Amino acid sequence: MASTDFGLQREKVLMKTAANQSRMNQASIKRRVGKYEIGRTLGEGAFAKVKFARNLETGEPVALKILDKEKVVKHKMAEQIKREIATMKLIKHPNVVRLYEVMASKTKIFIAMEYVTGGELFDKIVKNGRMREDEARKYFQQLINAVDYCHSRGVFHRDLKPENLLLDAAGNLKVSDFGLSALSQQVRDDGLLHTTCGTPNYVAPEALHDRGYNGATADLWSCGVILFVLLAGYLPFDDSNLLNLYKKISCAAFTCPRWFSFGAVKLITRILYPNPNKRITVAELLENEWFKKDYEPPIFDEREDTNLDDVEAAFRDSEEHLVRERTEQPTAMNAFELISMSKGLNLGNLFDVEQGFKRETRFTSKSSAIDIINKIEAAAKPLGFNVDKKNYKMRLQNLKAGRKGNLNVATEVFQVAPCLHMVKVRKAKGDTLEFYKFYKNLSTCLDDVVWKTEDDMPGPKQG
Repeated sequence: MASTDFGLQREKVLMKTAANQSRMNQASIKRRVGKYEIGRTLGEGAFAKVKFARNLETGEPVALKILDKEKVVKHKMAEQIKREIATMKLIKHPNVVRLYEVMASKTKIFIAMEYVTGGELFDKIVKNGRMREDEARKYFQQLINAVDYCHSRGVFHRDLKPENLLLDAAGNLKVSDFGLSALSQQVRDDGLLHTTCGTPNYVAPEALHDRGYNGATADLWSCGVILFVLLAGYLPFDDSNLLNLYKKISCAAFTCPRWFSFGAVKLITRILYPNPNKRITVAELLENEWFKKDYEPPIFDEREDTNLDDVEAAFRDSEEHLVRERTEQPTAMNAFELISMSKGLNLGNLFDVEQGFKRETRFTSKSSAIDIINKIEAAAKPLGFNVDKKNYKMRLQNLKAGRKGNLNVATEVFQVAPCLHMVKVRKAKGDTLEFYKFYKNLSTCLDDVVWKTEDDMPGPKQG
């Protein structure tokens, strides 16, 4: 009876271990597209999903916008998407979200963009309500800087609102989402745009009629609505009935609250002027006394050339321009393998017979697998090593020949648990003493990665 009970216990333990291993493997699976490792979902829309991703060559985080080609073609969105991409590549300004690169697989289009961590300006308003005048002015100044730059490049946003204004880690404003923007080439012979778009509460009155409108003055109206919202905490034009809302916008029927300063009221009234021909211009706005207080013009370098070849290539079906999507994960180590590698049971030849130095060693880390790989690479290169990476294995080769030729070191990352990895470092070629010295130098550079070294791991000490 006891034997049967023991058998059942063992079966339960094995089943539980297998289930945990399966969950661990699923959690650790990584998707890669070109040089980017894809992580969690940041947002999702009708035609696209935005994922957090990391450039494996530089370690830099990006926001990766992923579009389904079939949906894009089905809804005839190809030209609009191409326009969005081309627009963002033209813009290089500190207050505009940067677009780094465009790629495509057989089924998807991938847009690598600047990863902005501070959230939406809209969320800040919802959470804290209206802003102090000096804080609102700072954001408005950055918004006008960005919009003026875009207009100078022939780019009109056409959907400016707090939801499309992001904040970086330092609290600086970043204009995003050019999905409804228009390039100057889309202006008709009459010099006007003719597509009605944008969010109703922020749309200029002239954009509501089918008589055409100037993209620059329409954008400026939206900026005026945003400034009102920042200072008031609510919209200047709002109505549950869309027809009534349009009437209020058309005649600029709004009232500034009593806490607005005289300078703010005067400026907003000049921006939210229903006749676009009499509305304040950006040039006039830059000279306005309320606007100029504590104003700091942006300083940036825009000499980098813009290449749109990848935009065209992303919409072609040519095999040579397609990137591969692949799934990767570190090798998972089960309990039996872990036990066999402990000091008491490891029967491998870990020591050089002649010199007594280790030819192989291990350490554990609570860092992610990709962070471990990046840190080892960053530490090995200054020591004179070439680095060849494949998945979660690395080959390090010393450029300078030693006593027994060039030292080659192999490393591999194993997953022990969802938040715990074991790293094996072994001499693949060369002198063991040189390997020992290399590992000592390497380990001093990995203080923030290493959790426990082999000497800290459980198991009886070897004499």
